[in-house]
Amino acid sequence: MTAVLHAASRDVEVSGLNIHLHELGAGEPVVVLHHSTGPLLGAFHDRLALSHRLICVDLPGYGQSMRPVRARSPRDLAIYVSQLLSALEVGRAHLVGFGFGGWVAAEVATMNQDSLATLTLVGAAGIKPRAGFIHDPMLNGYIEYMKAGFSSDEVFDEMFGVEPSKDLLDLWDYSREMTARLTWKQWMWNLILPDLLRGVGTPTTLVWGSEDRVVPRDCAEQYLANLPNARLEIVEGAGHLVEFEQPHAVAAFVGDAITRTL
Repeated sequence: MTAVLHAASRDVEVSGLNIHLHELGAGEPVVVLHHSTGPLLGAFHDRLALSHRLICVDLPGYGQSMRPVRARSPRDLAIYVSQLLSALEVGRAHLVGFGFGGWVAAEVATMNQDSLATLTLVGAAGIKPRAGFIHDPMLNGYIEYMKAGFSSDEVFDEMFGVEPSKDLLDLWDYSREMTARLTWKQWMWNLILPDLLRGVGTPTTLVWGSEDRVVPRDCAEQYLANLPNARLEIVEGAGHLVEFEQPHAVAAFVGDAITRTL
């Protein structure tokens, strides 16, 4: 992972909850929602911040954001994010969601698409696959779950080391517990989400790693079929954590989506 330079941090209060933000870059505002494993900034963020203003959100209950003790579904978090978009006063934002954060972003679009200029879903959960399943991190340790996010264990080792730091292990453990609170039933999908997506006209880019072992490509195909204005981009050779394996490719897809709407 590369160090993210010049990232400023602040908290924004939303419905009595402090939500932590990391901001870097300048230009069109891009709001970024992280994976279920918690907020990690890296080369993708560095690359996109060269031409855009990134607002990277610690989702409620993750990272340095306060925990919403009564929240029991990703849609609850989507309401907080929707209110956050209003509080930020950035106009129509470009919303990017990775994995679990992609699910939250999709839920935001179903309830508040007027606040969005574009939507980018990268390996997004939220839809039940017609075959196979979305990987459950509760079935094994959080290190094994993180490794499943890459195309190979060797790529994981290159990113985080053979023995990840205690800070990373604490982040992954804390995040996994919050994810369990929100997705225990139904596990990683909302049965009504495909129906609701049919009313979302926001220009949407779907990005999937060809070797995604966490969220099956069938979920991408269902997002594509139900979103009226979507396109699918496959990143060859990358796993679920495609923005870590191919950060420049993912940043290019986001940048291209933004350019086409300006």
